[in-house]
Amino acid sequence: MYFQGKKLINDPNDVVTEFIEGLVETYPGLQYLDGFPEVKVVVRADISPGKYGKVAVISGGGSGHEPAHAGFVGEGMLTAAICGDVFASPPVNSILAGIRAVTGPMGCLLIVKNYTGDRMNFGLAAEQAKAEGFKIEMVIVGDDCALPPPRGITGRRGLAGTILVHKVAGAAAASGLSLKDVAAEAQHASEIVGTMGVALSVCTLPGQATSERLGPGKMELGLGIHGEPGVAVTDLQPVDSVVSHVLREILTQETGYVPITRGCRVVLLINGLGGTPMMELMIAAGKAVPRLQLEHGLAVDRVYTGSFMTSLDMAGFSISVMKADEAVLLRLDAPTKAPNWPVGVNGDRPSAKIPLPVPSSPAKSDEELSRPQLLTQQGCVLEFAIEAAATAVINLKANLNEWDAKVGDGDCGSTMFRGASAILEDMKKYYPLNDAAETVNEIGSSIRRVMGGTSGIIYDIFSKAAYAKLNANGDSTVTALLWAEALEDAIAAVSKYGGAKAGYRTMLDALIPASVVLKERLIAGDDPIDAFVLSAEAAAAGAESTKDMQAQAGRSTYVPADVLATVPDPGAMAAVSWYKAAALAVKEKYQT
Repeated sequence: MYFQGKKLINDPNDVVTEFIEGLVETYPGLQYLDGFPEVKVVVRADISPGKYGKVAVISGGGSGHEPAHAGFVGEGMLTAAICGDVFASPPVNSILAGIRAVTGPMGCLLIVKNYTGDRMNFGLAAEQAKAEGFKIEMVIVGDDCALPPPRGITGRRGLAGTILVHKVAGAAAASGLSLKDVAAEAQHASEIVGTMGVALSVCTLPGQATSERLGPGKMELGLGIHGEPGVAVTDLQPVDSVVSHVLREILTQETGYVPITRGCRVVLLINGLGGTPMMELMIAAGKAVPRLQLEHGLAVDRVYTGSFMTSLDMAGFSISVMKADEAVLLRLDAPTKAPNWPVGVNGDRPSAKIPLPVPSSPAKSDEELSRPQLLTQQGCVLEFAIEAAATAVINLKANLNEWDAKVGDGDCGSTMFRGASAILEDMKKYYPLNDAAETVNEIGSSIRRVMGGTSGIIYDIFSKAAYAKLNANGDSTVTALLWAEALEDAIAAVSKYGGAKAGYRTMLDALIPASVVLKERLIAGDDPIDAFVLSAEAAAAGAESTKDMQAQAGRSTYVPADVLATVPDPGAMAAVSWYKAAALAVKEKYQT
């Protein structure tokens, strides 16, 4: 059952833009980057691009969770917040703009909630920023305690406990610590906090109808912050019962989600989901504190009550419990000018609201990139290998779609076809084929332009990580061993940001065996071409072995094992197609 929701807005497509305009007019310490509204980045108004002398702390995600994340930008907390559309991860270019705008020589920490889109987009931006010379670390927060221990790589969702991680990291950065130490404190904070939410209604997206899936007299336990269903729907209960249940779920030792036992000191955060009166939040806080003390034997050192990370107009609240010690309390009590932290202070209003300029990208423009008129031997071989690899992917389109229709959403072949076609087209005009590192970088740019979804982000991350390794060499000529090391780094980056490992039934099950064999044969002194061909055979065997694997990543995790056993992983087969074609092309080119 649905009915049209009522909102005090203008065009539903402009709500994020107009929210940011109002935000920077309300809080003098905040400003947006020039390039707004396409680049939706809120920054501290007192930061000059490239000159900030402390570690920058950046977070962000989809809008609709206000005041998170822009309301926590300010001295002592976040340096910048990247705003995506409602419930949508912000684009890579916006994240990069934020990094470039506030990151100085001390580097930048990205704090990312554990959702696939956020991990991928922030991860790709991190790799691009590293390639540009920035020092970057990333901490992923998954504080959800409602779901049972996950199977696969999806993991626990990032919820309101993320705000406490922001505060710890921001205070650590403000104290002058190094990037490594700030990241370590943020990581520690993420591991000692747990959250669970309760909803009385489903949120209404701007311009869309409101779902009444809960119905009258019902409530939902363990929901996410995007309106996704929780773990259970039950009859509406008194707040005493609800609070007791939530605290038991967070503090249970069976899951081991938070290392909190009797006698510990804790911090309590009661978070409204957007449509809950302060009266009800304070009632929940008043019931939670004595239960933590009497039922769980905990000392409650700090209580924060209000709306920190909402879900538009959802009625309900979440409870976060963080283990506390003197070091954590020192960070939480440290001064901050972030406007929505409950003990923040006001900054001075600047004399004029002039948008801060977006620092220019160091990437080369289309005018600066061109195909060399005369190719070196390496350039010729690289062109031949790229053409063969892209053509192989194009020819495999139908098979990839057929396999993906059984274990995914049926578009793997079409997605890979778009990427391969763009590579062939761009190679004719832009690729500096005599420079291997820059060519690999441009392959990533071609993929980013046309390949949507997770596959596009994964291959762009893959290309950017390989580029960073090749570019560090400082020589346009690349040895076979350096190619092998670049492949290793690319695989490591995909695993880091995507979460997949060997045996998860992904493209890495083809590329990891290839990487291992290639490195082993080169170190053993084999001919590089023979080593490349042998590694391609290992890739093919690895891809075929995915039939025997239980999927732990992507949509295949929902597919029964007997169906998975009938086809190999499409992503792995796509990887084999281009890798093997490139190996055979290199062999052919050097033999002629």
